[in-house]
Amino acid sequence: MIVIGLSSGTSVDGIDVAVADIRSAGREVLLTPIGHGAAALPGSLRDDVLAALPPASTTMGDVCRLDTGIGRAFADAARYALDELCPGGAADLVASHGQTVFHWVRDGAAHGTLQLGQPAWIAEATGLPVVSDLRARDIAAGGQGAPLASTLDVLWLSGREGTTAALNLGGIANLTVVSPGRAPFAFDTGPANALLDLAAARVGEPMDRDGARARRGRVRPDLLARLRSDPYYARPAPKSTGRELFHADHLDAALAGLDVAEDDLFATLVALTAGTVADACRAHGVTEVIGSGGGMRNPAMTEALRAGLAPARLLSAADHGIDPDAKEAYLFALLGFLTWHGLPSAIPSCTGARTATVAGRITPAARPAAPPDRLRLVPASSPSSRHQSR
Repeated sequence: MIVIGLSSGTSVDGIDVAVADIRSAGREVLLTPIGHGAAALPGSLRDDVLAALPPASTTMGDVCRLDTGIGRAFADAARYALDELCPGGAADLVASHGQTVFHWVRDGAAHGTLQLGQPAWIAEATGLPVVSDLRARDIAAGGQGAPLASTLDVLWLSGREGTTAALNLGGIANLTVVSPGRAPFAFDTGPANALLDLAAARVGEPMDRDGARARRGRVRPDLLARLRSDPYYARPAPKSTGRELFHADHLDAALAGLDVAEDDLFATLVALTAGTVADACRAHGVTEVIGSGGGMRNPAMTEALRAGLAPARLLSAADHGIDPDAKEAYLFALLGFLTWHGLPSAIPSCTGARTATVAGRITPAARPAAPPDRLRLVPASSPSSRHQSR
């Protein structure tokens, strides 16, 4: 199948788009990357999404408008994939993660998750079936619904020698650890770009481009100690988190009473991510880390990670055949392929679910066969069809 994968992460910085040729060969899945790109969120949509995220309050009207706006933006991204990336302008399936606006975790257990981006808009724009809502089934089975990246990571890294970790640095950092003779496991280590983006917004910048501010600043041990004291870091895996915890109020609480220079704040937030990732890898004997996500474009982050991970090596997903900016979109293409064929995708040892589940729901193609033109009622002929009340 030619599958279009669509993803927007917790940084809400655009829609990642990837097209893959995916097929089964016995117990092996063959994925050929065809092309990838990115689509901007139109107009004020990004601001509207960020304004609705915790700790902000919102209305059901806002939720409805966001669901439609995000759905239409994802539909435009899917059309871009068809027109610019797909061979012959054709594909078989779209897999859309949508935009996470709330991930409900209480006392370490995930109780629900909400991704917006109405898939009907994608089906109408492309005429293709759409797989969406890819986290909820795992949560219903007792899992965290995250990190879904573990599905691709475990299949991709199986058979390697040593203990390898796949690291994704999006708004949140997540880690998948694969080692011969041991069940794989995965978890969110904590914030990656989420707090850095908040700091950048406070100085009127979209991001710390090229890590310039972090590289000029100095790590503040007092602030770093406050940040690292959050109980989340000590919780055992599997675990997941998001902007519901690592938001503006979280940062303000850590900064309370401290006079921290702007550049020092960036340097300290980089040290927080690098340190918590390195601690997790060291605790599990990781010898090689394969990185992806927007954080890999931040030289300050990669320098701090290399120093913290040593003697373990930090490599890029590009060294293993996947563009680090497109890995999440290829992940959702893979999940869509598995769901379309009725195959489970979530890995219980990684998400904490009781069993492996088939992820998501399917919105049918927009051009079905001719509809029926009549309904005929047939009298019941067996006792089993009689009305019963209880």
